[in-house]
Amino acid sequence: MKVINNSHSKGVLRIENLDFEKKEETICEVEKGGIMIMKPLLFHASNKTTNNERRRVIHIEFSKHELPNELEWSEKTVLLD
Repeated sequence: MKVINNSHSKGVLRIENLDFEKKEETICEVEKGGIMIMKPLLFHASNKTTNNERRRVIHIEFSKHELPNELEWSEKTVLLD
């Protein structure tokens, strides 16, 4: 997976406003069956697979914030500090 270093620390960015020529990219190798944990706002991308097999991704996000109005999380667990 390719990531743009520190891109999560600048808040919400729009891809059309980025100059990728000036951004440093890091390759993060994840072994088959491995896990990569990252901040949700980190810009990331993957090249096509080298073995022509499908890639599976499970995307899970955690938040301590309550949703506004009548919105509800599909799953919620209260963790004690």
